[in-house]
Amino acid sequence: MTNSSKHRNNPQSQLSPYQTLTTVLKRLKLSHFLSDWQTVEHQATQENWSYAQFLLALAEGEASRRDQARIARALTEAQLPCGKSWSNFEFAHVPSLNPAVVMQFAESTSWLQTASNILIFGPSGTGKTHVSSALGRSMIELGKWVKFLPATTLVQQLQQAKLQLQLPAFLVKLDKYDLLIIDDLGYVKKSEAETSVLFELIAHRYERRSLLITANQPFSQWDSIFTDSMMTVAAIDRLVHHATILEMQAESFRKQAAISRTHTT
Repeated sequence: MTNSSKHRNNPQSQLSPYQTLTTVLKRLKLSHFLSDWQTVEHQATQENWSYAQFLLALAEGEASRRDQARIARALTEAQLPCGKSWSNFEFAHVPSLNPAVVMQFAESTSWLQTASNILIFGPSGTGKTHVSSALGRSMIELGKWVKFLPATTLVQQLQQAKLQLQLPAFLVKLDKYDLLIIDDLGYVKKSEAETSVLFELIAHRYERRSLLITANQPFSQWDSIFTDSMMTVAAIDRLVHHATILEMQAESFRKQAAISRTHTT
C-alpha cells in the first residue's frame, strides 16, 4: 500500500489539527486543557506570549483544577463538621488559646510528617470541635488526608472490627489518614471492651500517624475513660510523647449564644 493510500484510509488524517488535539486531550484526561485552551490561546495571541508562557498557563490551570478536585474529595471523605473554619472562629473569646501557636500548626504539615499529636482540653462549648475541624481543613488544603470521628462512633467501629477479627486490618486502613481527629474522648463509656480497642488504636498510631484528640477531662480524670489505671498511664504516655497540648478555658459559646438570643427577644 502506498503512503497516499495509507493517508486516505487513516481517519485521523482527515481531521484538522484542532479536532485531533481535542481527541488527544480527552485521551489524556486533561480537562482544563480541553475546556480552556482556546481561551488561553486567544489571550496568548493578543499578548504575544511565548510558547512556554502559553503552555505554563495551561499547565497551571490544570494543576489548580486537579488540586480543587482532590480537596473536594478529601473534604467529603473527612466528614468534618459543617461551617467550622478559621474565618468564623473567635479567638478573642478564648484568651487561653494562643492564635500564633494554633496557626503555626494550620500553616504547615511538618507536625504530621513527624507523627506528632495535638491534644485539646477544655469545658464543653468552648470551641474544641471548631478548632479541630478548622485544623483538619487546613491540612486537607495542604495536601493531607484527614478523618474526623466522634470518639463514640470510632470506638463502635473498632469494636465491630474486633468482633469480626478484623481489627488489625481496620487499624491499617486508618493509616491512610495522615491525621485522625477523635472528638469528645470523654464521652466513651468506661468498659473493658471499649477502652481496650481505643488503646490498641493509640498504640498502633504511636510514632506512625498523628492524632488530634479533644476532651473535656484533663489527664487526671482519664481513669474514668480507661478501666485499668496501667492502661491509662500507657495511653497518656504514648499520646504526650510527641504532642502539643492546647487549653481552651472560656465560657461556653452555646451558652453565650443562648443568653444573646434571650436578650434580643
